[in-house]
Amino acid sequence: MENFTFWNPTKVEFGRDKEKEIGKHLEENGIKKVLLTYGSERIKKDGLFDSVAASLKAHNIHVVTLGGIVSNPLLSKVYEGINVAKAQNVDAILAVGGGSVLDSSKAIAAGTLYAGDVWDFFLGKAKIEKALPIFDIITLAATGSEMNHGAVITNDATHQKYFIQAPALFPKVSIINPQLQSSVSKEYLVYSASDVIAHCIEGYFTATTHPVFVSKQIEAIITTVMETTEKLLKNPNDDEARGEFAWAATCALNGLTHVGVAGIGFPNHMIEHAISAMCNIPHGAGLSIVMPAWMKWYRQYNEAQFTRFAKTIFGLDNAQAGIDALQAWFRKIGTPTSFSAYGIEEKRVPEIIDNAVDNAHYFGLGDMYTKEVIGEILKKAL
Repeated sequence: MENFTFWNPTKVEFGRDKEKEIGKHLEENGIKKVLLTYGSERIKKDGLFDSVAASLKAHNIHVVTLGGIVSNPLLSKVYEGINVAKAQNVDAILAVGGGSVLDSSKAIAAGTLYAGDVWDFFLGKAKIEKALPIFDIITLAATGSEMNHGAVITNDATHQKYFIQAPALFPKVSIINPQLQSSVSKEYLVYSASDVIAHCIEGYFTATTHPVFVSKQIEAIITTVMETTEKLLKNPNDDEARGEFAWAATCALNGLTHVGVAGIGFPNHMIEHAISAMCNIPHGAGLSIVMPAWMKWYRQYNEAQFTRFAKTIFGLDNAQAGIDALQAWFRKIGTPTSFSAYGIEEKRVPEIIDNAVDNAHYFGLGDMYTKEVIGEILKKAL
């Protein structure tokens, strides 16, 4: 196990009706005026918006709103949010929604206190030194953004899907009420399962140092996600399964699975960012296409860990069987495992490869993931 420093300042409030306390949390942090960000009008139809607004009003917090944030969040919307936040002189950002809403909110929080173009942060031209305080009520368990310091945004002008990370982007308070996630569609439930598993396997397979204890943590997260996904597909109102799924999703990317780990890479995300940037496919659906293809190619570099994965997750005795079993499980739950399964035509692949090559250098993986290698991996996903 490598030396490490673990620090996660996010306060998590988990459980039923916790969203009704959001006003108290903002007041305790000295917030007087907040920009409330959200995606679709669903939060108004299901009563969540009114509940949150009532809590904020009870604690004398003025609200400015910004809706319409989409899946695979866009830089143009971030610019809009920054303009609103500056014009209204808000004290904080409150994200009510899934990872796309929260990621957009993190970028808005950083951009509001920056004199230049927020995209500078994504290009590495500037460092995030400060941001508005961020709070969230998460309505979709997938990205883990509620307890980490990262965000991913797509530049809709250039089709670059890049990320930022900075200590200032840790949310102050994240509220996870699994009941708020019960209306998530079947499609986005299975896409979320794929996303969480992808967060787990990146380091599990690529790290040069990977403690056994961390491997066991990751295996527990993956098996929990698989078991609870199947339960929720049968009964979306299974609160216990919903809660375990939600917390597993948070723990997959809150830093715990990287403790004592060295040499980690994120090649699946690197390739998928190109797919969703070019084709606007849901992130989790893109990952379920990439993962089996990448695993088949990468297995040669870490046969022992792939064999461990097969045995621990599926009770099988060889590496390839484990990869095949994961691909079969994705098909079973209804998330795509090939471009054709999602309706992406083969003629789109060359432009995806070109975008992924750019991403490979951005992710620091350019030496291994050349145009030829990425093409070889994506051939396995046709």
